[in-house]
Amino acid sequence: MINVRSASVTVVIVVLIALQFTLRPLLDWRAGIDFLVIALLVLAVRTRPGLAALAGFTMGLVSDAMSPESLGAGALALTVVGFTASRLKAAFFTDNVGVNVVFVFLGKCAADIIFLLAEQRLGGGALLAQLLIWTPLGAALTALVGVFVLALVRPTLERRRT
Repeated sequence: MINVRSASVTVVIVVLIALQFTLRPLLDWRAGIDFLVIALLVLAVRTRPGLAALAGFTMGLVSDAMSPESLGAGALALTVVGFTASRLKAAFFTDNVGVNVVFVFLGKCAADIIFLLAEQRLGGGALLAQLLIWTPLGAALTALVGVFVLALVRPTLERRRT
């Protein structure tokens, strides 16, 4: 028998992954919305750290397959973010919208920082500009969309309290 809550989480994650590879390239923003980070955080706060790390690794590898010159950087970044988010879920993932904004913002910032440092494609001023300007802007957009997604799907994802 399929658990309705698990099916709902799966549908949300699949839609977010589809948006990553369909809508995000169409927008082509330098500070784009990272639907993979949102999907990973939705999954990570509902699973154990090992499964969240495995999901992050898989999502990162799929993302890295699109740009072979940075193969492994996305996998590393999303693995660390998934594991850490799952470990911190009790402390930070609450019904408070402000806390969720900060949680998604920090998750996206951490993923970008790890990715950029592991990729080693940028250096000097370009790396500094990416880390100080475009990463926070992308993280802010991702946090706003992430909180909107969480608010939209919260009724279907909540655990029933007995």
